[in-house]
Amino acid sequence: MKTAIITGGTKGIGEAIARAFVEAGRRVVIGARKDNGLAKKLGSRARFITMDVRFEDAHIEAAKVARRWSGRLDVYINCAGFSGWKPIAQADEDFVDEMLDTNLKGAIWGCKTAAKYLSKGGTIVNVSSLAGKRGSANNSIYCVSKFGVTGLTQSLAKELGPKGIRVNAVCPVYVQTASLAQALKDENSPSHGKDIKSYLKKFASEQSALKRLPKADEVAKACLFLASDQASAITGQSINVDCGVLPQ
Repeated sequence: MKTAIITGGTKGIGEAIARAFVEAGRRVVIGARKDNGLAKKLGSRARFITMDVRFEDAHIEAAKVARRWSGRLDVYINCAGFSGWKPIAQADEDFVDEMLDTNLKGAIWGCKTAAKYLSKGGTIVNVSSLAGKRGSANNSIYCVSKFGVTGLTQSLAKELGPKGIRVNAVCPVYVQTASLAQALKDENSPSHGKDIKSYLKKFASEQSALKRLPKADEVAKACLFLASDQASAITGQSINVDCGVLPQ
């Protein structure tokens, strides 16, 4: 039975990915700072491990847990991260460090660990963002972190391809999760912290080709596809899951 590690897998998009992989018959190691009981709810094919993705040792321990549990590690999904808006004039060292350490360094350590511990034919999927392809006001640090994930994905596809490891990313636009709602409460965000529901509805109407926003389970299905043999010729790609907000 194939085994996946999903960082940031207890809530939001990460939770949807964990559910999708378990439902598809995979074993899943869910890594996060706090256990919210999701792994227990998902049953015997899921287990939780406490991890802080900012530290390489946490990724190594997760890989060892997966290998001890199932004897293999086939998929590594770097999903842990957060969004936040600040004008560059307000970006202090703590904000920059937290954003880059979590969103970018977390993915770097995950990829490094995956390169060492993945079974033959393994895959890496990085959860990036549409912000990894285009900049937006008050969002420079987040964009830097996600542009970095795009570069990481492209570079490692070339580096790890000879080992039979595929590396791809998904780039969602807004996905309506509790974390997004909390982030949009900030007055520096595009919603200015006001009437978030109306802001997202207007954004979808004006920016999306499908006149809606993607759901977490749709992002999860894209990850499941990229990690499957059906995507055996796909590597080095950062695929938009955005209902046509940024056609490419």
